[in-house]
Amino acid sequence: MKLTVLGCSGGIGGEDSRTSSFLVDDDVLIDCGTGVGDLEFDSLRRICHVFVSHSHLDHIAAIPLLVDSIGEVCNHTVTIYATPETLHILKAHVFNWLVWPDFTAIPDRRFPYLRLQPVQVGESLRLGENTFTALPVLHTVPGAAWLLDSGESQLIYSGDTTYSPGFIAAINQCPRLRHLIIETAFPEEMRAMAMAARHLCPSMLEAVLNEMAHSPEVYVSHLKPGMGDRIMKQVDAINAPLKPTRLLRGQIIEF
Repeated sequence: MKLTVLGCSGGIGGEDSRTSSFLVDDDVLIDCGTGVGDLEFDSLRRICHVFVSHSHLDHIAAIPLLVDSIGEVCNHTVTIYATPETLHILKAHVFNWLVWPDFTAIPDRRFPYLRLQPVQVGESLRLGENTFTALPVLHTVPGAAWLLDSGESQLIYSGDTTYSPGFIAAINQCPRLRHLIIETAFPEEMRAMAMAARHLCPSMLEAVLNEMAHSPEVYVSHLKPGMGDRIMKQVDAINAPLKPTRLLRGQIIEF
């Protein structure tokens, strides 16, 4: 599998500030933030599957525009995979004919441009040789991390989460884990805000890393704009056996 980072910022503002979105090979997206908008039209047309971590805008912003842009020129339905709670939010508050057309009914319900496929936490889906599994996280809305398994090795993308024993336990059940993309949205001095918003700060990331049973490459994502250098300086100072690096837009991870 090849994962290309289209966006990994916690907000917008500048060339490198594209929100969470990752292209897997050439037909799968993991989250669909603003980074998807940088893809050429021919690349957008190849996308068949979108795995969504949760319903917050920075992770779903490009879904409505993606489906609207390619629906009429594709010979396939775009399928969104997410927890039932996330799909309910998308249906009720985005694809509701008020914010955006309901593309699950266009051009008709038998052959729509968009399909919503619920995935329970712990459930796995196989696409070709690759497997995608929803893992538990703890955020302000229901959601999931995603485990990507190529058959040879594994990558986990946390989505948004605070310290979560369930997430750590799921990580430790992945013996072939080579890469972990994990958010750290706030600097240490905003720990109270991180806890209230159910995100991570450097000391909470340290706690996660110190409880991990494996030694993957760790990449820090979802840094708040204007705070990235400060957060990474604090991450560099944590006392953990693994040394995280900053995830960058355009970075390619093969596994």
